[in-house]
Amino acid sequence: MKKFNIAHKFEFTSIITLYAQWIREGKLKVNSDWNKDLGIKFTAQDPCNIVRKTWGEQAANDMRFVIKTIVGEENFTDMVPCGINNYCCGGGGGALQAGYTEQRRAYGKVKFDQIRRTGAGYVIAPCHNCHSQIEDIGHHFGGNYTVTHIWTIMCLAMGVLGENERTYLGDDLKYFGL
Repeated sequence: MKKFNIAHKFEFTSIITLYAQWIREGKLKVNSDWNKDLGIKFTAQDPCNIVRKTWGEQAANDMRFVIKTIVGEENFTDMVPCGINNYCCGGGGGALQAGYTEQRRAYGKVKFDQIRRTGAGYVIAPCHNCHSQIEDIGHHFGGNYTVTHIWTIMCLAMGVLGENERTYLGDDLKYFGL
């Protein structure tokens, strides 16, 4: 639309930016009380398309605001580096479907080591490619973390996560709050 100067009355944004906006406005009633006693540690992957290629540091900051609000600031550990400087997981751009599994995993070892250094039990990955790649390298290299979607933990923080939506969570959260 920019290239061809097409008039429009809408704005492109990220769902993560909307989550942050809705939480700030009080439209999404979330809190981290569920994790106060559990103390489950989380980290987050900055997806290439959402953070580095599109919305930049603002999207990274919005994501961290949302995550800290739903898991507790004290239960969030950032990767180093993070935000627009975070490492690519190695799963995007068709890499998951390309058939070069060992090469993709070798590239992903950098991400695996980065996650491992956080000590987090959960990695929130807002991108499907990141989610699949990080889960795969975790299994391949023997990681002891679970990969989850931001929406799953947000629903947990709202007390509305259904029983059938927990199947991929770790045993520490699979039955929590039921």
